[in-house]
Amino acid sequence: MGQLSGPTDPTSDVGWHTHETRKGFFTDTSICIGCKACEVACKEWNSNPRDGDLELTGMSYDNTVALGASTWRHVAFIEQSADRIAEARESGRALVGLGMPSMPPPPPAEPAPSAARRRVEATPPDTPEFRWLMSSDVCKHCTHAGCLDVCPTGALFRTEFGTVVIQDDVCNGCGTCVAGCPFGVVERRADGTAAPTTRSGERKGEQPEVPKRGVAQKCTLCYDRLLDDETPACAQTCPTTSIRYGDHDDLVADAHRRVAQLHEQGMTEARLYGANPDDGVGGTGSVFLLLDEPEVYGLPPDPRVCTADLPSMYKRAGVAAAGMLVAAALSFVRGGR
Repeated sequence: MGQLSGPTDPTSDVGWHTHETRKGFFTDTSICIGCKACEVACKEWNSNPRDGDLELTGMSYDNTVALGASTWRHVAFIEQSADRIAEARESGRALVGLGMPSMPPPPPAEPAPSAARRRVEATPPDTPEFRWLMSSDVCKHCTHAGCLDVCPTGALFRTEFGTVVIQDDVCNGCGTCVAGCPFGVVERRADGTAAPTTRSGERKGEQPEVPKRGVAQKCTLCYDRLLDDETPACAQTCPTTSIRYGDHDDLVADAHRRVAQLHEQGMTEARLYGANPDDGVGGTGSVFLLLDEPEVYGLPPDPRVCTADLPSMYKRAGVAAAGMLVAAALSFVRGGR
């Protein structure tokens, strides 16, 4: 199990004979455009089936809703109205106005001599009544991973790159790791429906064949690609470099520099998530730059691994056991008298 809390290097603690530098993601939500290319690339590379039927959820353009056993990358569209923006500003959480692009003016009926020299106004208009915050969420690959600590079969293991991977052929589907993840990332794979599937196929009202059904699934940080020194599929396909892959320590340093840059530009609401090695999970392998409080993005503000309290629990259990033994000994002594 290894160390349960505090700063540590998981690649050293795991005891691999070959020591690799810890790998991870840095997701900069300030430049995410919500294209969902990372979602598609992840599904295609890992051959993950779709989640549920082809239904519109009504949640803006976010029809995958959340991370799941078959959705290892999820791009959230956080739609904010004027009332929500006002509430956020009143509570001290400044937001970034993404604005909407302006349209160029229509061409003149007759070309004017100065038309070629005329400049088109391309400054986005100020639209404080509406905006989106977009974020591509993924497994955090925690320094202290609750899912890894509580797995009874050894289906989860720490790779030489410091990431956490599930072996689907070892998983017995008990679901202990689902409860052990403070981020709600791990899920057992089903066919995506509440009722049993009655028809199989790819059309609406039908479900495709779902492999590895009943076992826990989550992001592997493309472990198979890392072994070949390749970039994970989501980071490889991201058109804005919102998702960056590399050495964990270098990514954290770059993330701090990016926050400082945004602060200099007046975007003081920028903050990092998962870059603190003293938090409840010892920091995460997937670091995020957020433009609002973590709760706005559906992230826990103070995540804590479920096994962090085991040492104190064992001490209390030992004190209780010792007290019971002393009480039993006293009862025998008094009974003998």
